[in-house]
Amino acid sequence: MRLDTPVRLGVQVQPQHARYQAIRDTVLRLEELGVDIVFNWDHFFPLTGDPDGLHFEAWTMLGAWAEQTERIEFGTLVNCNSYRNADLQADMARTLDHISAKGGATGRLVFGTGAGWFERDYDEYGYDFGTAGSRLRALSDALPRVRARWAELNPGPTRDIPIMIGGKGEQKTLRIVAEHADIWHSFVRPDEIAHKLDVLARWGDEVGRDVSDIVVSNELSRADTDRADALYAAGVRLFTLGISGPEYDLGAVRRWLDWRDGKNA
Repeated sequence: MRLDTPVRLGVQVQPQHARYQAIRDTVLRLEELGVDIVFNWDHFFPLTGDPDGLHFEAWTMLGAWAEQTERIEFGTLVNCNSYRNADLQADMARTLDHISAKGGATGRLVFGTGAGWFERDYDEYGYDFGTAGSRLRALSDALPRVRARWAELNPGPTRDIPIMIGGKGEQKTLRIVAEHADIWHSFVRPDEIAHKLDVLARWGDEVGRDVSDIVVSNELSRADTDRADALYAAGVRLFTLGISGPEYDLGAVRRWLDWRDGKNA
């Protein structure tokens, strides 16, 4: 695990229950406040509140974020591999990488991805839901294709686009993390992390990769500072916080930015 990297804060602007103007303005405010990464999510309907409330699609939105921002990294927490052909995902990510490269800097996309889980998305948009196992196999098959397509595109990405994979399953997900991830994201408790990292290291040995450079990411939405401190002590260096419409209250964001800055002082 990467202990030498600074603590970073990512905020998931959940694209639900708000007009797009509110989402756009929130992203600008987050960049001004000094947040490190801004995320959305890859769903077609709200996950909380009114299930038929206001909602917007993820990847289209990322194109707008790439253009409107200057410094902040951005991505989806996380992309659903099932919804788009792997080579298309790679091309979309490469294009966002270039859109977000400003003033001679490299692009800022974080390619967050996962196997998918929200059955309503699949049913209403005509995708085969399959099983958890089949979706994980599809993710495992897709990631080499994504990397291969990045190597073939003209122009290629401006940088090695970081791959963020979410999940905690020890038999399949952590193997995929060991093979492909730069960032591992989960919701596991602080006292679970050491065991999960041990499993991840064993998968690293199996697939022939030193996994010590993977950044560990976890969630702050239901955390207090004691839990956050425990996550930090366990090796977490990227912390994510979800905020929902319609108002996108940034009070908690400001408090966690102060905590981040204290850790990095």
